[in-house]
Amino acid sequence: MKSLLAQSVFSERRARLMAQMQPHSIAIVPSAQLAPRNRDVDYAFRQDSDFYYLTGFDEPDAVLVLIPGREAGECVVFCQDRDPEMEIWHGYRAGPEGLKSEYGADQAHPIGLIDDQMPGLLDGCDRIYYAIGCDDALDAQVRGWLNAIRAQARQGAVPPTEMVMLDHLLHEMRLFKSSAEADLMRQAGEISAQGHVRAMQICQPGMTEYQLEAEITHHFAVNRCRQAAYPSIVGGGDNACVLHYTENADVLNDGDLVLIDAGCELDYYAGDITRTFPVNGTFSAEQKALYQLVLDAQEACIELVRPGTPWNDIHDRSVELITEGLVGLGLLQGDVEELIEQGAYREFYMHRIGHWLGMDVHDVGDYKVDGNWRLLEPGMVMTVEPGIYVSPFNDKVEERWRGIGIRIEDDVLVTEGGCEVLTAAVPKQVAEIESLMAG
Repeated sequence: MKSLLAQSVFSERRARLMAQMQPHSIAIVPSAQLAPRNRDVDYAFRQDSDFYYLTGFDEPDAVLVLIPGREAGECVVFCQDRDPEMEIWHGYRAGPEGLKSEYGADQAHPIGLIDDQMPGLLDGCDRIYYAIGCDDALDAQVRGWLNAIRAQARQGAVPPTEMVMLDHLLHEMRLFKSSAEADLMRQAGEISAQGHVRAMQICQPGMTEYQLEAEITHHFAVNRCRQAAYPSIVGGGDNACVLHYTENADVLNDGDLVLIDAGCELDYYAGDITRTFPVNGTFSAEQKALYQLVLDAQEACIELVRPGTPWNDIHDRSVELITEGLVGLGLLQGDVEELIEQGAYREFYMHRIGHWLGMDVHDVGDYKVDGNWRLLEPGMVMTVEPGIYVSPFNDKVEERWRGIGIRIEDDVLVTEGGCEVLTAAVPKQVAEIESLMAG
């Protein structure tokens, strides 16, 4: 499926990356490969995010080569050749000509020729930008190309002498979203939010977790998002206390909460939303008390999302508010500052406040710069997702609290003047949720 972004966007990204590369250098970026699921069946293909970010090309078995300043063309792609017989079985391919006409490659060649042609492209370059260690087979090929050049040293061939990890340059670019990317993420947030609303509207005791998941998945698919951004979590009752619960196999019981963590992927950009609500549509007193505590913490943390805020300040604020609230409700006893210093809150709140979001749900980008927590800047997108999880086996608290798991998560874009919540279309106030479910 062709990208919703114009090809000029991908061309501009390649130009920006090459402008940061040292003179006389070359970058090698591989695509993803098909992965076998079982006999004669592959997993659904999903392109490597770095490769797609630079090309918009979503076929397997391809390699992008960038050579700044090369007169014969700076962008070279090796890809699967056209094969009418194989296309009957596996679908149409762009082929080398399609890479040039539709995807902006200066030169394109069949992937079968890569071992013959790469030594010539590497010859004379001082350094290689390449993410070594991510693909063992390609690592071996790169070594082979270098050895082929070294073998021609007496004929004047000059192999590269330095290898640089490409990740830092490329991932720093991906951390900052353009207005076009922000718009895609806004759409992904809206579609994801509508899926959660659908789940709230249809949920009732006696349904299974997988039936609720199916409603969300259906909504994603009919809105051009055939793949979710990650395996959906639908955990009712005690299952909500398992952070990465994905079995989604149990019955939803009257009186329990259900926690849903699900987001669509729109043109390789992720939505990521968590909502927690009562299966029967009405919060109990204990559920409401813990839910309101998490919600208050989340809203306070979103207020901190603005340019200049250190990343970790937001997490620290969530820890303060949740610890204070747990003491107020009697689930923790003692001085708040001492409890924080001891890490006592981790029994109930054991994860961070959020993560970068973009083409990967846990997206790339450094959280620290020069040893200090990074300051937020416009164009960054992060999640804000505090939670409280009272294990059903926690005998240190009253039984009425046990088995309650709550997380509330939204996607937040840092703007020049503060922030924008991209997933605000799904309700999270207690009264709003109960009203929606009653309707």
